[in-house]
Amino acid sequence: MALTDIARARDDESEVSTSAIVYVCITCRRAGEPEDAPREGMALARAAARAAEGTTVSVRRIRCLANCSRGLSAALRRDGAWTYVFGGLDPNKDAEALIEGARLLAKSADGLLPWVGRPDVLKRGLIARVPPIDYPEEE
Repeated sequence: MALTDIARARDDESEVSTSAIVYVCITCRRAGEPEDAPREGMALARAAARAAEGTTVSVRRIRCLANCSRGLSAALRRDGAWTYVFGGLDPNKDAEALIEGARLLAKSADGLLPWVGRPDVLKRGLIARVPPIDYPEEE
C-alpha cells in the first residue's frame, strides 16, 4: 500500500482517540539561499496540508524550530505522547511521510512513534524526541 493510500485511509477503531499534529517550520530555507527567496518550509507545509486532507492529522505552520543546521524541519506531537523533531526534509517528497508518521503516533498506545512501519525519512531524519510534559521522572 502506498503512503498516500495509508495516509488517506479512514481511521479505524484501533486508533487512540487523540489525533496528532504536524508542525512545519515555514521559515526554513536551504543554506546559501537569498533571504528573499521563497521558503521551502512553506512549500513543505502546503504539501503536508494537502496530504493530511481526509485524515485526523492537523498541520500547523510554525516560525522556526531552531533546527537550521539540519535543513527543513517539522515536529510531530500528540497529547500525552512524546514529541518528535525531524530535519533534512524535502518539500517535494516528504509530506506524505510526515502525515503517515503522525497517524502512527496517533495510534500508539505507549505514546512512542513506532520504528516498525515508520517511513525511512522519519528514521534517518530524527533530530530529537521530547517527553510529554507529565512524564514521570525516574529517581
